[in-house]
Amino acid sequence: MKVLVVGGGGREHTLVWKIAQSPLVEQIYCAPGNPGIAELAECVHIGADEIDTLLDFALAEKIDLTVVGPEVPLTMGIVDIFQTAGLEVFGPDKAAAQIEGSKRFSKDLMARYNIPTAAYQSFSDHAQAVAYIREQGAPIVVKADGLAAGKGVIVAMTEDQAIAAVDDIMLDQVFGDAGASVVIEEFMDGEEASFFAFTDGKNILPLASSQDHKRVNDNDEGPNTGGMGAYSPAPVVTAELHQIIVDTIVKPTIKGMAQDGCPYSGILYVGLMIKDGKPRVVEYNARFGDPEAQPLLMRMKSDIVPVLQACARGELQQDSIDWHDKAAVCVVLASGGYPAVYEKNLPISGLDRAAEIEDLMVFHAGTALKDGLIVNQGGRVLGVTGLGDTVRDAIDKAYAGVKVIHWDKVHYRHDIGARALNR
Repeated sequence: MKVLVVGGGGREHTLVWKIAQSPLVEQIYCAPGNPGIAELAECVHIGADEIDTLLDFALAEKIDLTVVGPEVPLTMGIVDIFQTAGLEVFGPDKAAAQIEGSKRFSKDLMARYNIPTAAYQSFSDHAQAVAYIREQGAPIVVKADGLAAGKGVIVAMTEDQAIAAVDDIMLDQVFGDAGASVVIEEFMDGEEASFFAFTDGKNILPLASSQDHKRVNDNDEGPNTGGMGAYSPAPVVTAELHQIIVDTIVKPTIKGMAQDGCPYSGILYVGLMIKDGKPRVVEYNARFGDPEAQPLLMRMKSDIVPVLQACARGELQQDSIDWHDKAAVCVVLASGGYPAVYEKNLPISGLDRAAEIEDLMVFHAGTALKDGLIVNQGGRVLGVTGLGDTVRDAIDKAYAGVKVIHWDKVHYRHDIGARALNR
């Protein structure tokens, strides 16, 4: 069969790498792809948001399954358009993708179905938002309602910080249209974890646990990013807690979406805050997390393609996934200055040396090929992912890869996985 993967980041490189292991697959295309993906698939120069062009390509090439990586084409309705044309596609349709596309939509869903989350209010009026912050006090969380590439969440420790965040989002429009309205939430403390489940809109198939590191610097300091590293499994999610998450969060979410007339199919990401053994939802995403996909799919033994097909067809019967009895850790190498301004087109060295390390994969995220050299092109550039018998072994493996890769001003955290060791 022929598979098309839409996107060109670290998540898509990981999906292509995993899909390529399936005996069912003869040919993989990726649009637009990246230099790392090009070693496994034929990269097609079509942007992930060029939906009509992607559709023409999929029809011309008789693509059997399209797998949508990023959130933007999902919220634009790529799944609806492909399905209307009779194509099989993995991911939620436009109505269901609102679970990520609008914070207000997802918070209202949780309120309706008693899914545990932080108390909140939504505002499209700046003065009302500021008045609410003054009334509630700090710490408090301010979120742009729409898509902001993982950066539209400000955890404010003072009222002044929170009001400045509302000013940035609503008045200065630093996130564009995503900030036309804001959601202001109660501050939740505890330990974060990421939980994923495949679903066909009715049945669910949970994945192993994982944990992301959002802040740009060691010790969870600095601004939020799209993610600086991740590991799996996450010891904070015990077997008992895993079941609680399924029963009190994942199942009610999928059931609620169906009852609201927008059944959710694809992969559901639930960002969690865990305190005293109780999980609450921080946010939903309508796609695989990046960088959580990297350690999760490195650990996944089962063939992913039948699962993707079953979700796309509404026929998910599988009740378990086989996992390697190992831990995996991904360390993100970023451009110096990220998540703010950074220099591009700096040559990257050491990828050949990293490729020689056993049980290590370097997933490309923000890279490009220029004059025969691989250069940095994005904020998050590479996801160096190691497998090991224990989390400690996997950390050592990942950092062994980090050690041999270099470019000018490369930035990474030195403490990915430390929380797991502390447990």
